[in-house]
Amino acid sequence: MKQILHALLLLAFATASHATGNGDAYNRIDLAVSAGESVDNDTLVGLLYAQQEGSDTARLTREVNSRIAEAVALAKAEPAIRVQTMEYSTNPIYKNRSLSGWRVRQSIRLESRDAAVLSQMIGRLQQRLNVSSIRYALSPERRAQVEDGLISRAIAAFKARSALVAREMGAQDYRLVRMNISNASAEPRPYQMRTMAMKAEADAVPPTLEAGTRRVEVRISGTIELEP
Repeated sequence: MKQILHALLLLAFATASHATGNGDAYNRIDLAVSAGESVDNDTLVGLLYAQQEGSDTARLTREVNSRIAEAVALAKAEPAIRVQTMEYSTNPIYKNRSLSGWRVRQSIRLESRDAAVLSQMIGRLQQRLNVSSIRYALSPERRAQVEDGLISRAIAAFKARSALVAREMGAQDYRLVRMNISNASAEPRPYQMRTMAMKAEADAVPPTLEAGTRRVEVRISGTIELEP
């Protein structure tokens, strides 16, 4: 029993000594810096859908499937456009609390860095589909490139601020205890298209759009420990 007690006391002493060696918390300071810039959007994204209402769900499904399949084939024929089919739904329609029919709907998502090509394609597809929204976005590749540069700037700013705090507090130096890097960007609101205004027309024309910019930011927060 004495040997076990002695071993436990030694372990407690070693743990306490290790904790003391890591430094006291009173000389730790939390800091935060950020770096950001406005970046030109380089990708156009459009959401379109086919929708039919009636009592014959089989007929409605065939019609929606036909329109979507036709649109997908047409868009895929253009190499600059990426196509993705989205949600498919069949919902009941009620009138005076009684089932009066069904609504079948499916959407597709079109994306391209060539805004002119996609805008023309959307104009063509309006003859068979409704347009839900159109917006500009930043491609993942461009975002990663910008964020890499912002991380370098933010780290440099964090180091500079840490050194400034150390000097002003009369410390000889500092050491980094922890660091967290996060990113954020202001998403532009999609341009919502009114369904009635986008009904199928033989002379449908592509919408006029402006790419604009978005703000990309990198934030660094962390804790430093002043060294006397």
